[in-house]
Amino acid sequence: MSPAEPAVKRAVVFIDGQNLFHAARETFGYTYPSYDVQALAQRLCAAPGWQLAQTRFYTGIPDAADNAFWHSFWERKLRVISWQGVHVYSRSLRYRNKTVRLPDGTEYTFLAGEEKGIDVRIALDVIRMAHRNEFDVALVLSQDQDLSEVAAEIRVIAREQNRWIKIACAFPSSPTSRNRRGIDKTDWVPIDRATYDACLDRRDYRRPDASGT
Repeated sequence: MSPAEPAVKRAVVFIDGQNLFHAARETFGYTYPSYDVQALAQRLCAAPGWQLAQTRFYTGIPDAADNAFWHSFWERKLRVISWQGVHVYSRSLRYRNKTVRLPDGTEYTFLAGEEKGIDVRIALDVIRMAHRNEFDVALVLSQDQDLSEVAAEIRVIAREQNRWIKIACAFPSSPTSRNRRGIDKTDWVPIDRATYDACLDRRDYRRPDASGT
């Protein structure tokens, strides 16, 4: 017998900040992380009638010595996000030389920042919170296919606990998007331009006086 679907579904939203930014840049043309984390989580949960229990935000940030501008940007943005009650997890970006081949056949080498451990931290938190029965719905804002194994594990936990659990994946999407796939084995929740634009953070953390202090 299948477990009963709860009348009130507690949702925890897990946001991969860099993944969301790169998707919004490609899909909607935004040139910096302009989203309001809590507003977006609230709007995405309100549409299906889920009760937002917690928002969790994960991002890599450059060290001040590597990129003072973006280090300062993220320090200010994460401080405000924390004030809003969002759980924040950040790690330093790691840099390595990356070479790409250009259309004319020449190669271009540049220093690229890479996140290490963000997807692992999200995976651990989703599984840990599922075991502890802290949500009915896990809504993940990422298109990282490495997280598909988390979706499989959630189904195992649901069977073991004999309870209803959903894992969903939300991501920016438009008719011109190159990547229109959510995480495999999850319910996909495309974010259209109107929804994203309704959840913009009006503070511009590129300016030193934008943190609201």
